[in-house]
Amino acid sequence: MDDSSYYVPAAAMAVAFAVKAPSLLRSWRDPLLRAVCVLLLLACLVFLFAAPPTIGEVNRLTGIANISAPLVYSLLSAFSAACLVLIIYWRGGPPEVTRRASRRWIAGYGLVIVALNTLFILGDAPLERLRDLDTYYATTPFIREMIVLYLASLTVAGVAMNVMCWRWALQVHGWLRVGLLIIALGFLFNIPYAVTKFIAVVARWNGGNLDDLSTYVAPVLASAGAQISAVGFCVPLACQRIGDSWSTWSTYRRLGPLWRELRSASGRGDRAVRISWWSPAELQVTQRESDIHDGMLSLYPYFDPEVRSNAYAAAVAAGSDAVQAQAEADAAMVTAAVRARAADPEGRIISSATTGAPYASHEGPRDLVRISIALRQSAVVAAARGQASTSSESDFHERTR
Repeated sequence: MDDSSYYVPAAAMAVAFAVKAPSLLRSWRDPLLRAVCVLLLLACLVFLFAAPPTIGEVNRLTGIANISAPLVYSLLSAFSAACLVLIIYWRGGPPEVTRRASRRWIAGYGLVIVALNTLFILGDAPLERLRDLDTYYATTPFIREMIVLYLASLTVAGVAMNVMCWRWALQVHGWLRVGLLIIALGFLFNIPYAVTKFIAVVARWNGGNLDDLSTYVAPVLASAGAQISAVGFCVPLACQRIGDSWSTWSTYRRLGPLWRELRSASGRGDRAVRISWWSPAELQVTQRESDIHDGMLSLYPYFDPEVRSNAYAAAVAAGSDAVQAQAEADAAMVTAAVRARAADPEGRIISSATTGAPYASHEGPRDLVRISIALRQSAVVAAARGQASTSSESDFHERTR
């Protein structure tokens, strides 16, 4: 692996952490968000400090040959714990159970980190090795145990992550399952990584030399596994965000027929607050819904309950269920009211209307979407629109006398 294979992922993780950091400052008490940020930070540090140039620089600055070894192994152990904790909080469950499980993993890997550094202090590794420390010092007392301990801890993390991800994946569907399977695949690389390292170390114990497995093959497996796991963590979150955005814009688009029908009545041209076309989709939908409700309110004096009642009966007779028939009836009443308002440019019906409760506008966005779709697709609404267009203005005047 060349140096960029370490620094590029480190930079990517640093950018991701920087993006998440403001959210962490706002919601520090959110354990899931904390776990995500800690994971990103540790992933960045692992790649950064595992790069041979960084290893050499840390050794030089501290004046201790191979001090980077326990540092990198400690970061790897902390990263493993962070992944396990993130999965625990991500999966959810009773707060006390999740806290207890996460504390156990943190305590366990905390002890591993203490042991790694203690073994390094007790051992003797005077000659700096940037890439092949595991095999070069495979027979050195205490350093040997340090190497075996960190490889064993990575193997345990890989197996535990696979078990947890597979169990959870069997209970969920969609992008979350895809993400969990990708994470499991990434951590599955921990096992061949540790196996190749162990093979090279055991070969040294027996007087052989399979250092290339440890020096060149194992780092590739570790890098691939870490990056695959990172993709797995990102896939559900990114796809959920894309899906939410698509759903929001779909709602905005489907509200279009109703918004355009009410456009003249809503006074859109006199809107006090205008939003730009690049505003967030949620804000665009909120503005469109507000315009629709304003239009409904301005048309209240022209709403004819008889039109709605007849349209409801016609929709039910045509095979619509109660919810759909209600949407078609509302749409028929709206389209008739728009035409009645156009036939009353002087607003005499408005001035003569008695004060009362406005048209019930308690429907949520989904109800408005149904009405909007009915305006475009319902034959019942089309019939009501045609009847309203051909009816005379005198029909409405008679209602006000």
